[in-house]
Amino acid sequence: MAVMKLGEAMVKNSLITRDQLKQALERQVIFGGRIGTNILELGVITEGDMLSFLSSYLKVPAAKPSDLNDIDAEVIASISRELAEKYKGMPFRKDRNRLHVAMLDPREIASIDEMRFLTGSDIIPYIITDLRMYYCLEKYYGIKRDLRYISVLGKEEAAGEKRPDDDNEQLLKAKEQFAGVRDREEVIGILLNETKPLASRASVFLVKGGVISGWKSRNIPVDQFEVPVDDLSIFSEVLNRKAYYRGPLLKMPGNEPLIGRLGGLPQDCCMIPIHVRDKIVGLLYVDNGNNAVLDAGVSHINSLVAMAAISFEIVILRRKLFDL
Repeated sequence: MAVMKLGEAMVKNSLITRDQLKQALERQVIFGGRIGTNILELGVITEGDMLSFLSSYLKVPAAKPSDLNDIDAEVIASISRELAEKYKGMPFRKDRNRLHVAMLDPREIASIDEMRFLTGSDIIPYIITDLRMYYCLEKYYGIKRDLRYISVLGKEEAAGEKRPDDDNEQLLKAKEQFAGVRDREEVIGILLNETKPLASRASVFLVKGGVISGWKSRNIPVDQFEVPVDDLSIFSEVLNRKAYYRGPLLKMPGNEPLIGRLGGLPQDCCMIPIHVRDKIVGLLYVDNGNNAVLDAGVSHINSLVAMAAISFEIVILRRKLFDL
């Protein structure tokens, strides 16, 4: 079975939009480098989000920046400068006969086998971003990195965890994207993408035929998710009140399927109904993980949902127009 390309997989998982992927591919033609680096250079995703997705996409653990901040000299010495540069491998931890190595391509068996042979250790591969790899190669081996990697990583570190303000410029940008949609999948993709600065996790659930099902999400597994509309839950509360819910996700039988997908009970979450022609067709759920609160007001998220609703209407009208 063919493996989906990284960029296409990121679009499918609502990490980036198709237009952003097109921009990254155009940059790649001009400037070279991996598609992931070009996407990071656009500033549409953080290194942390990219690393998390790469780990899921490649099905290998990720080497976090905290793992690489202060690597022991003895661990660094376990792989030569030449080997580290050749295979883009960064050793960062050693326990007994196992050497944990961050790599740009942790599925490259030949590289892993050579490092295993030369070090005499079992190699445990981890994924790492280009930006972090070249930073580490310079820091620990003195291998100079290209200016592009310095500038992008510098912007990331300077920004830290800062989130954009809820201002008119952001809303205008979102409006322009929603105005140009052609199908409902694109609407949901834009909605999930625009909530990234506000919430680390988001999902849209479809309401149809007495069942609530997972539609599309970011950092929440919703495949084959289904719950009855009538079960007492956060879903039924929002549907019955026809208004948003903001607060902790309560432990109750009707919420158990969602709690299972979230891996616990978020202390602060928000669910907002998506109205199209006076009918609730979907529900947007957002949170900042199980142990953090949402650091954004509901007003901005409500504005995005309202734009998505209008965008759905545009899709319906476009379809009717072409059916004439």
